[in-house]
Amino acid sequence: MSLRNVLRELLTESDNVTHDLYRYLALGSILTGLALQVYAIGWRGQPFDMQTFGIGVGALFAGVGVALGLKKEST
Repeated sequence: MSLRNVLRELLTESDNVTHDLYRYLALGSILTGLALQVYAIGWRGQPFDMQTFGIGVGALFAGVGVALGLKKEST
């Protein structure tokens, strides 16, 4: 199994064709959190709370999910 196939399975829905926005956002959030942690601790010498960052991102995802669920379908 190649890296390309693994990434496709991780970032798409069960049909492995339809891209899932939330999976892309989750991957971006994880990479951003890790980069901020390395920057804050490594370069700035400041503490970085990954748990608080994760709670904020989770709240943002929940809010976006509710907003998309309440939005009327446009055709």
